[in-house]
Amino acid sequence: QVQLVESGGGLVQPGGSLRLSCVVSGTTFSYLVLGWYRHAPGKEREFVVTINSDGITNYRDSVKSRFTISTDNAKNTVFLQMNSLKPEDTAIYYCNFVSSRWGFTRDFWGQGTQVTVSS
Repeated sequence: QVQLVESGGGLVQPGGSLRLSCVVSGTTFSYLVLGWYRHAPGKEREFVVTINSDGITNYRDSVKSRFTISTDNAKNTVFLQMNSLKPEDTAIYYCNFVSSRWGFTRDFWGQGTQVTVSS
């Protein structure tokens, strides 16, 4: 059924950039909310950014000036452009897809992609 597959993670130096992609399959790209979350060792999973179907975005304070979420609705894809990366950005990044196309709200997650920021 519905699957989310993240890609684009890797190892970068502080100050570097990375673009993550998330492809949604198994359903039409009809969403209430799309988002990116991250999970670092020893910490709880945390919100990074969301975008709703009207294009309204919400960023956590620590990434507002550095990260940008965007979508390509024709390709069922959501992106996260990450600039000026810091060591504290190191985490597994997960894509989130929320939709009510089935008559009730459902919430899906990808398997994650590792981002490591280190010298």
